[in-house]
Amino acid sequence: MVPAGEGWAGPTPFRGRPGSGLRASSGSRGRNVSGVWSRAHSSHPADEEACLDPWGHTMSLPFYQKLHQHYDRSYRNRDLSTTMSQYQQEKKSSAIYTHGSTAYSSRSSAAHRQESVAFSQASAASYQHQASRASEFALSSAASHKAASAYDYGYSHGLTDSSLMLDYSSKLSPQTKRAKKSLLSGEEKENLPSDYMVPIFSGRQVHVSGITDTEEQRIKEAAAYIAQRNLLASEEGVTASKRSSVSKQSMSTLHQEEALEKKSRKVAIREKAEHLSLKKTLEETEAFHKKLNEDNLLHAPEFVIKPRSHTVWEKENVKLHCSIAGWPEPRVTWYKNQVPINVQAHPEKYIIESRYGMHTLEIIGCDFEDTAQYRASAMNAKGELSAYASVVVKRYKGEFDDTRFHSGASTLPPSFAVTPYGYASRFEIHFDDKFEVSFGREGETMSLGCRVVITPEIKHFQPEIQWYRNGAPVSPSKWVQTHWSGDRATLTFSHLNKEDEGLYTVRARMGEYYDQYSAYVFVRDADAEIEGAPASPLDVVCLDANKDYIIITWKQPAVDGGSPILGYFIDKCEVGTDTWTQCNDIPVKFARFPVTGLIEGRSYIFRVRAVNKVGIGLPSRVSEPVAALDPAEKARLKSRPSAPWTGQIIVTEEEPTEGVVPGPPTDLSVIEATQSYVVLSWKPPRQRGHEGILYFIEKCDAGTENWQRVNTELPVKSPRFALFDLAEGKSYRFRVRCSNSAGVGEPSEATEVTVVGDKLDIPKPPSNIIPSRNTDTSVVVTWEEPKDAKELVGYYIESSIVGSGKWEPCNNNPVKGTRFTCHGLKTGQSYIFRVRAVNAAGLSEYSQDSEAIEVKAAIGGGVSPAVWPEMNETPGGLTDSRGGMHDTSRPTFKKDALLGSKLNKPSLPSSAHNLGQTEVSKVSETVQEALSLPSKKAALEGKSKSEPLRKKKDLAPPSPPCDITCLESFRDSMVLGWKQPDKTGGAEITGYYVNYREVIDGVPGRWREANIKAVSDEAYKISNLKENMVYQFQVAAMNIAGLGVPSAISASFKCEEWTIAVPGPPHSLKYSQVRKTSLVLQWKPPIHSGRTPVTGYFVDIKEASAREDRWRGLNEAALKHTYLKVQGLKEGESYVFRVRAINQAGVGKPSDLAGPVVAETRPGTKEVVVSVDDNGIISLNFECDQMAPSSEFTWSKDYVPTEDSPRLEVESKGNKTKMTFKDLGTEDLGIYSCDVTDTDGIASSYLIDEEELKRLLALSQEHKFPTVPVKSELAVEILEKGQVRFWMQAEKLSANAKVNYIFNDKEIFEGPKYKMHIDRNTGIIEMFMEKLQDEDEGTYTFQVQDGRATGHSTLVLIGDVYKKLQKEAEFQRQEWIRKQGPHFVEYLSWEVTGECNVLLKCKVANIKKETSIIWYKDDREISVDEKHDFKDGICTLLITEFSKKDAGIYEVVLKDDRGKDKSRLKLLDEAFKELMTEVCKTIALSATDLKIQSTAEGIRLYSFVTYYVDDLKVNWSHNGTPIRYSDRVKSGVTGEQIWLQINEPTPNDKGKYVMELFDGKTGHQKMVDLSGQAYDEAFAEFQRLKQAAIAEKNRARVVGGLPDVVTIQEGKALNLTCIVWGDPAPEVSWLKNEKLLASDEHCNLKFEAGKTAYFTINGVRTSDSGKYGLVVKNKYGSEISDFTVSVFIPEEEARSVAEEPQKGNKKAK
Repeated sequence: MVPAGEGWAGPTPFRGRPGSGLRASSGSRGRNVSGVWSRAHSSHPADEEACLDPWGHTMSLPFYQKLHQHYDRSYRNRDLSTTMSQYQQEKKSSAIYTHGSTAYSSRSSAAHRQESVAFSQASAASYQHQASRASEFALSSAASHKAASAYDYGYSHGLTDSSLMLDYSSKLSPQTKRAKKSLLSGEEKENLPSDYMVPIFSGRQVHVSGITDTEEQRIKEAAAYIAQRNLLASEEGVTASKRSSVSKQSMSTLHQEEALEKKSRKVAIREKAEHLSLKKTLEETEAFHKKLNEDNLLHAPEFVIKPRSHTVWEKENVKLHCSIAGWPEPRVTWYKNQVPINVQAHPEKYIIESRYGMHTLEIIGCDFEDTAQYRASAMNAKGELSAYASVVVKRYKGEFDDTRFHSGASTLPPSFAVTPYGYASRFEIHFDDKFEVSFGREGETMSLGCRVVITPEIKHFQPEIQWYRNGAPVSPSKWVQTHWSGDRATLTFSHLNKEDEGLYTVRARMGEYYDQYSAYVFVRDADAEIEGAPASPLDVVCLDANKDYIIITWKQPAVDGGSPILGYFIDKCEVGTDTWTQCNDIPVKFARFPVTGLIEGRSYIFRVRAVNKVGIGLPSRVSEPVAALDPAEKARLKSRPSAPWTGQIIVTEEEPTEGVVPGPPTDLSVIEATQSYVVLSWKPPRQRGHEGILYFIEKCDAGTENWQRVNTELPVKSPRFALFDLAEGKSYRFRVRCSNSAGVGEPSEATEVTVVGDKLDIPKPPSNIIPSRNTDTSVVVTWEEPKDAKELVGYYIESSIVGSGKWEPCNNNPVKGTRFTCHGLKTGQSYIFRVRAVNAAGLSEYSQDSEAIEVKAAIGGGVSPAVWPEMNETPGGLTDSRGGMHDTSRPTFKKDALLGSKLNKPSLPSSAHNLGQTEVSKVSETVQEALSLPSKKAALEGKSKSEPLRKKKDLAPPSPPCDITCLESFRDSMVLGWKQPDKTGGAEITGYYVNYREVIDGVPGRWREANIKAVSDEAYKISNLKENMVYQFQVAAMNIAGLGVPSAISASFKCEEWTIAVPGPPHSLKYSQVRKTSLVLQWKPPIHSGRTPVTGYFVDIKEASAREDRWRGLNEAALKHTYLKVQGLKEGESYVFRVRAINQAGVGKPSDLAGPVVAETRPGTKEVVVSVDDNGIISLNFECDQMAPSSEFTWSKDYVPTEDSPRLEVESKGNKTKMTFKDLGTEDLGIYSCDVTDTDGIASSYLIDEEELKRLLALSQEHKFPTVPVKSELAVEILEKGQVRFWMQAEKLSANAKVNYIFNDKEIFEGPKYKMHIDRNTGIIEMFMEKLQDEDEGTYTFQVQDGRATGHSTLVLIGDVYKKLQKEAEFQRQEWIRKQGPHFVEYLSWEVTGECNVLLKCKVANIKKETSIIWYKDDREISVDEKHDFKDGICTLLITEFSKKDAGIYEVVLKDDRGKDKSRLKLLDEAFKELMTEVCKTIALSATDLKIQSTAEGIRLYSFVTYYVDDLKVNWSHNGTPIRYSDRVKSGVTGEQIWLQINEPTPNDKGKYVMELFDGKTGHQKMVDLSGQAYDEAFAEFQRLKQAAIAEKNRARVVGGLPDVVTIQEGKALNLTCIVWGDPAPEVSWLKNEKLLASDEHCNLKFEAGKTAYFTINGVRTSDSGKYGLVVKNKYGSEISDFTVSVFIPEEEARSVAEEPQKGNKKAK
């Protein structure tokens, strides 16, 4: 094969038509002009049937090369040697030969054919004048091979013809050749195709090297360029001159030959022949050139070699090649997934080259992105053509990136379905040369293999092959290896073991498609070294490995050597050695054993041997290596690399620190107990220090406290241990102590009492072993799982030829499930089977032997006639993959075999003289005899009975049959069906006779007998008829009275092969169990099933008097069985029925009609009654008062007779019959019907479905074992004081009823611990216990006996259930004690009040005045102002404005002299979040409706809440869109007000505003509509307030600078400066004593810059005293600022003060 990523896609086989011209191209690497590999032949004899590809691999030759190797080899050598000189001379002028130009590619097939014929004639003529020997052929062939090898070497190393020239002078042989009349032997001529012409291989080899600068022009002057220039030249003189030159050269050559003839005749003859051939070739070429012109030279692109798909590994390079012919020279463009590849943009990724017509695309370093479809598009003036190829990049296993797989087509997985035509093509996977069921023996080698055929085939794109054993993937190992050769998958076993037995499946996956094939492999036991010794065990597995022991498990062998296996020996071997040591002295029977005495850290392998009284058997296959290390301690160990020669793992423990005595281990329990050992498991102590600890195990007998140390000398290092040397059946308790350097710790709690013995019982044997036919060498065996089976490993099946007494195992590896196919049986032999169940405890007893079954291919149901006689010989096609009955078909009578698959096999006439007569085939005769014998036997038995027989004179022959129809027609046979006579003549019909006659052109012939022996069924196959002949038939019935009158002549039927796809009509319709509203309709399947099997049936009904268009269907879905209970009939109405069959092709023709029948319940009609007797036996009973003397009862299940059924027993006496079930089970589900023969359809049925089965089984059990009906099962309840009450209630109890009380299988009696009571009136049984202790854990049972009836009820109280009950009892006891003092009835809880406060509350009881209550938060007492009065027993604590600071743990304590009680409430984390959510919810609900308020800045929307907390999230939305807050739109909270401020509102702010308050779970909304009048009013108010604000802002005002009072001394200067404000600048005026003050020299008033006012008085006088005012005013308003000036005289100050009162008095006067 070509390595992935190589540049060449491999050799292309020759595709040309034999005899036609062969096309060559300059782009054909490694090819000659003829298109065939130059290394296709070898001179070695071994190469006669094969050739080598360019890489040296063997490749097959085309058929024409195989037939003509000797001719081809000699011709090629001659051609190469004799034309080399001419080739060298005309290398430039005849470049079309040298390089194989595209002009040759465009030649028509006719021209090629002419040229090929010319070559053949020329070569034949030359060979007639030559003589040669065989040695010359060999030398010539060797020379050719050498030349070809040199050429291949030169091409692969880039050598051109200028750098590598071959010397062909050595090829001329000095020996003469003898002419041969023929080059082909007679045998080869016969094998040669008649229209095949021997091809001529006249290629000249070209050698190419690296292209230099000087050679570029020479390349342009190569084949196609020279051809175009020469062929398009219009001067005819060129051709004439060339022809003249050639002619002269040829004449010169002939003269030289004559001269040389005198000197060397041998050389002369040879050269003459060669030159004649060359001359002929040149003349033909010149003639061909003359025909060429520019018009027919031009042609559209054509792919000589198309690019091929590749599958490569990631990071490898890949090259896509194609060779294209066309003129003008096509321009090639490469595409990736229809996108042109830009080399300039990705020079590091792609390299595109075009040389000599070979175009290459190289992809560098492939990755998953390069998985794509690539297209090479060639275009010239004549058209465009594309070719596709796919590249799949595979990643090494384990590196595949799943995320890239889903990213698109460019990242497909390695095996995705990529073809040269695109993606996801459908693959067809087939398996050829498949492995069959295989048998091997232990120690042998075996190989399984099959050839995998993938369609379509894609080279370098291989399927994924996976092998499975029993559904589990098979991994290569030292036991098994897998191999894939490219087309064949192989699985090889180097050493078979019984573990290798199983169902092997090979699965081939190709992209999304896969298929698989499976077959079973059986491995027989190797020959025992000691005859009679048991076989080797299997599946040795190591479990629970730790420092001290390793548990070994295995499976018991199927063969015990003829005597029971006494036990097993376990051997161990340290890895790296070959010394085996036996681990146990006494054989162990339990298939699980702990191996002790291991060296910590070392690795071991194990094997097991079985032993019986004869000796020890062969050892099992060794286990996988396992190290003696404790998994729990691995984290505490520091490991070093293993020593490879010993397998030992060296470990070091951490350095110990100060010793700490370890605490006791915990969770000690018995995890496994057998009769040989007990395994303990525990958890290490928490207190252990940093050093390793050891364990000591102690045991004591149950009921004592005498503890004994088990492992005094060998401490245990791991927290598991296996104890041996325990007395079987004795009870023990165990405990464990820990030890380290500091000492031995306290013991753990002791385990419960453990009885030494196998807890796992040997399973009971399987039951109901049923064999079914499968193939002619295999039988399918099914069985039922044993009851109460635990931990089953599987089953062993054995077979025995009936009467031999020798049993052979059918499997050596236990199989799971309850079905197995036993292979390797002898065809025609009768076998019986038995089954054993296997678990770790051992093998069960053998099951009962199955019924015998003959080994042959399944026909019909394939069920043993002795086991299921009602299914015997059912029609073909009813066997499913499980060997049982298919669900779509029902079993039929034995006589149905006549109409089954056997009818499809035409029989041969017994003698030649009877060819024209109808003969009965051997198969049919056999079936007829089988059918007629029971009838005759039954008749004889009827005569022997005491019932009187009817006299012959009272009997009469039956009436004629009717409604003869053709059920199926073959080429030379036909199957007829008819209805039985209306009158039987008072006796049972014993058979039918059929006559037939030919009808030619409407003229009937003479009657002939179709059968010699009577036919017992209403159908018969008539053989040996004439094809396309028309026949008529008659049928006559017979009873013991004689033969009846023949039926009316049937219609004419033509004997021809039926090819219709749909099935034929069902037949033998009959009805029974006619009632006023229902009946049962039965029929038989059609004889002709069509092209596919019948899949179901449709039943039609109509009133008998209705028209044909009144048919209506009774079932919408096709029926799988051949019966139907029709319901819903109208009483007294007459009906007819018909049935149609369906298969995959469609619905077939309807059957003949059944009926008419009147829906009525006839007087005296009785039904089947079910009964259960006192012994629990279930039976169906039927009684008939209208029986004839010859009438009999016939029982059927699902309308199939139940004769000789092993599960049923029928007893009939008089007019009564009873069918008894021997062991009613699920196999007996179905419809049971009883028909009375020789009556007018008297019948009745009874349905046993799953519910009825349960009811009958329960009733049977109740009758067989009467029980005391229980009204209430045993239950337990806890009373108020912690007492435990066990009680149950029976339906009723008599005075003699007795009760036994059982605890853990021991009876207990009334005493201080137990109190019992029985109330026989109510049926209540009670037992009381004051307290539950640890030893009370177990199983409690009340056994009731009341006369013959018994009953019991059990209650299991162990494990968590008991601990929970014990905890509940103790809790109730403590609760009762608690409630004796003050206590809480309802513990502390919280609620949120309507005022959004948090109220903590609890309810108390049993309170008195002295009872105190104290509140705590986080263990700190909370002072409560008011005193609790315990009104209504409610205590509360109110927390206002609850927030995060109030989080914590609250506790309330009740206390008085009787005791105390407390209740805690944790308001942290999630509890606090839940409370805050409720608080936020209450706050949100307290929110007022949104209101609109206008401000000077804009419009404000607000709502008030009770109070606000940060946990309450506020969101605002406008017209359903969340508001984005900005400087213009703001949201906030002020106190209890939540607001949204809209500054400078615009019309865009109109709309609905919603405020959502989110409490953490739910959002609460308030909405206001700010539009229309509301908006207009708010906006107007905003404008007014805005203007007012502007006015207030810009009005004139005194900013500052003036004092309220100025006191100044007379004569001083007063300077006051005042700042005023106003926009526009205000007007300023001054007032004195409320009169306008004007500025003068004394009082200077100035106002500068519109902001500053100056008040200056120079030399203050007393007259200046007074009240002054500054008045500022602009258009927005005015303001007056007053101040008082007081002028005083210092000299008079004291006097003025003294005189001031006098002045006052004067004023008062």
